[in-house]
Amino acid sequence: MVETRFSKFLQKLGFSGAGHQYEPLERGELETLFDEECELKAIEKEKMVVALPPKEASKHHREDLAEAFCVDLEKGLSEFSVTQRRLAHGWNEFVADNSEPGWKKYLDQFKNPLILLLLASALVSTLTKKYEDAVSIAMAVLIVVTVAFIQEYRSEKSLEELTKLVPPECNCIREGKLQHLLARDLVPGDIVSLSIGDRIPADIRLTEVTDLLVDESSFTGEAEPCSKTDTPLTGEGDLTSLRNIVFMGTLVQCGKGQGVVIGTGEKSQFGEVFKMMRAEETPKTPLQKSMDSLGKQLTLFSFCIIGVIILTGWLQGKHLLSMFTIGVSLAVAAIPEGLPIVVMVTLVLGVLRMAKKQVIVKKLPIVETLGCCNVICSDKTGTLTANEMTVTQLVTSDGLHAEVSGVGYNGQGTVCLLPSKEVIKEFSNVSVGKLVEAGCVANNAIIRKNTVMGQPTEGALIALAMKMDLSDIKDSYVRKKEIPFSSEQKWMAVKCSPKTEHEDMYFMKGAFEEVIRYCTMYNHGGIPLPLTPQQRAFCQQEEKKMGLLGLRVLALASGPELGQLTFLGLVGIIDPPRAGVKEAVQILSESGVSVKMITGDALETALAIGRNIGLCNGKLSAMSGEEMDSMEQDKLADHVGKVSVFFRTSPKHKLKIIKALQESGAIVAMTGDGVNDAVALKSADIGIAMGQTGTDVSKEAANMILVDDDFSAIMNAVEEGKGIFHNIKNFVRFQLSTSISALSLIALSTMCNLPNPLNAMQILWINIIMDGPPAQSLGVEPVDKDTLRQPPRNVKDTILSRALILRILLSASVIISGTLFIFWKEIPEDKASTPRTTTMTFTCFVFFDLFNALTCRSQTKLIFEIGFLRNHMFLYSVLGSILGQLAVIYIPPLQKVFQTENLSALDLLLLTGLASSVFILSELLKLCEKFCSRAKKAQIHHEEV
Repeated sequence: MVETRFSKFLQKLGFSGAGHQYEPLERGELETLFDEECELKAIEKEKMVVALPPKEASKHHREDLAEAFCVDLEKGLSEFSVTQRRLAHGWNEFVADNSEPGWKKYLDQFKNPLILLLLASALVSTLTKKYEDAVSIAMAVLIVVTVAFIQEYRSEKSLEELTKLVPPECNCIREGKLQHLLARDLVPGDIVSLSIGDRIPADIRLTEVTDLLVDESSFTGEAEPCSKTDTPLTGEGDLTSLRNIVFMGTLVQCGKGQGVVIGTGEKSQFGEVFKMMRAEETPKTPLQKSMDSLGKQLTLFSFCIIGVIILTGWLQGKHLLSMFTIGVSLAVAAIPEGLPIVVMVTLVLGVLRMAKKQVIVKKLPIVETLGCCNVICSDKTGTLTANEMTVTQLVTSDGLHAEVSGVGYNGQGTVCLLPSKEVIKEFSNVSVGKLVEAGCVANNAIIRKNTVMGQPTEGALIALAMKMDLSDIKDSYVRKKEIPFSSEQKWMAVKCSPKTEHEDMYFMKGAFEEVIRYCTMYNHGGIPLPLTPQQRAFCQQEEKKMGLLGLRVLALASGPELGQLTFLGLVGIIDPPRAGVKEAVQILSESGVSVKMITGDALETALAIGRNIGLCNGKLSAMSGEEMDSMEQDKLADHVGKVSVFFRTSPKHKLKIIKALQESGAIVAMTGDGVNDAVALKSADIGIAMGQTGTDVSKEAANMILVDDDFSAIMNAVEEGKGIFHNIKNFVRFQLSTSISALSLIALSTMCNLPNPLNAMQILWINIIMDGPPAQSLGVEPVDKDTLRQPPRNVKDTILSRALILRILLSASVIISGTLFIFWKEIPEDKASTPRTTTMTFTCFVFFDLFNALTCRSQTKLIFEIGFLRNHMFLYSVLGSILGQLAVIYIPPLQKVFQTENLSALDLLLLTGLASSVFILSELLKLCEKFCSRAKKAQIHHEEV
């Protein structure tokens, strides 16, 4: 449009003949051209406006800010400016990158080596016309792949959940009017008005503030609301110290304010978290790594068998192609296609057991991961602590000490004098009563249904009054005036008069060093006495002691005039540990799991909580976020394992800690509840979110959710994880020993030119037992209570450990020897295969299989220790297998299918006695290992003595 008008302008200045002939412009056209030129300049000017980083914006004065964003701070932006800026900066929202289609993600699941091996076996089964095997294998693969895809799809929703964080509406000044807009409409330079209860719609540099307090706990991890100012900042500091900036997603808890939008969408600080989450990939679990390793080992094993069989047959002069077919078929028989299904069933049952214990697991393999987790990093606020400020100590001005029990915004708990432990109610002790009264009257908070409306610190004082039955004392006064708290004066006061009297009285609370300046007297048992320098020094010393314990200390005073107040005493407030956390930390530490605390709080508070919950038995080592920034990643990896408390940390620091621990070889679990924990939750080997206090983003980023916010539930998860891996090992031992036995039996008979000891239908029946109910029931063996005391499993340990391989080979050799003995005993002299020969060999093998399953229920404990009747599913499946085997032998229609004949009672007795040898030998081996282990421990103990 502008170009056409400009070309028209050139035409008006065209040449005519030899001389220049100019045609004058019309007045309207000239104005239009100037308007277009101004519009072009305005568009260029709008394009120059960029989002400012919070640290840079915090240093700008109001005028500089208005100039940088080309905005009138009173009138706001014009609609033209908003349109142009939206073209440059986009909408104020997060857009998850869903570029990879679902079908591709589904197909990616087939890259697992074990899955590829199963598909290969299905193909060979199809080529050899074993269609039943092919269909069963294909179904197993589809089930495993589909479940894995659904789990992965759910985990990827964590990015989409960040969109819920952006509030839908906000109040914005545009073209001189206060408008109610969708938050996604905001652009850099918009003027936003904030009031109590608002969720901040973007990163904003404040220009006007009235008693503004913002809850930034989901961003910084600090429980205490942050007091905000509108004055420019000069010093350097981290994001948590920018007191003239409010961040997207945080909550206005008190007061009101106005400011300029400095960052929207991905250019906000939560946008940085979003980008970090998008870049972060969820690591493979140890179980997945073990299954990958097992898949590769079985592939190698299969190819070795093919090679040996083909080579032997070729040396015997047999046809090469026929030998290749036999070799591949035998290799396929060696692949335990039931393994992924049993792993899946075992994990699903583990997840269901966890759900009963109020723990939701979103990814199946995650349960097992906790079995080898050796470090748990926990956020402090809302995870180790309840995120409920609570008064825990009182010191009156006349030197009385009292402790307060009970946590949260309720009246549960007592106030006890020390050291007598006398419980105080109302004014049974005047000094304590007056102190609590002042805290209740100089207060704007209200507690309703165990929830505080107002500042958490004031809520803690109301809860203290409730514990002493003084919560209604406030109603006996008429408030006349309030001097609100400000960060400069560090105190607040109210002017009241008792309803029964007309004398005015002031109640003050605040920082000790400020409140004491207004005091001339101190309370001694209800009698005001002059405040001497010695008494002032005593109070100062008590305040310092409480501060070193990590408590937030408030001083309280009352009196007729502000300059003539009577000092009443001190209260110590802290966000206390959750119930059961200390015990959980102790048990986890004893079982070899190191617990580390990560917080945005100051050092003193962090150390106080660390000592309270028994981290490292009180021997704490701390590191700040700033120290981490100045340290190289490789040095941090060496040092981070020795640190138990990390303080003043940001989301980037949390991620750095997780990565450093993982580099040092640790399997890391991360617990958290805030948006500031989301990236660390996703990058950890296992992310654990809080169900009640956790944000949606943290729940979606996590793999596991503690429904009741009970940190001690992690112990149950660790126990379950260790038990699951043991059960999978038991199943692998049973299946591979059966697999090797069947394979070796057929291979040996082939190589020795003997008839096949088992026919096709008999092998199929053995395969059903090998992969069916008896095998799968091993995966649901109840968790052994001794597992929690065992140290975490080394992530480098494969399922097929040396000890397990030896047990597999022992069982397989006993089964092969026993079955070959029966085959040799029953085979006629002409070496022809008869129904009796195959029936005896077949039944012998099945009985060996069932006795082998019985001993595979535990790798270390005798059957009498774990109990015959504990695993009901195992009993039913073994009973079903025995009845099925008897049906195959004695029911005529089945005899024709399986080519069997009746066996006598003596035959069955002989086979049962012989088959029990695999069970007896395995149990004797366990007994020998027990004696050796005890002897070794006794020798070590003797040497130490």
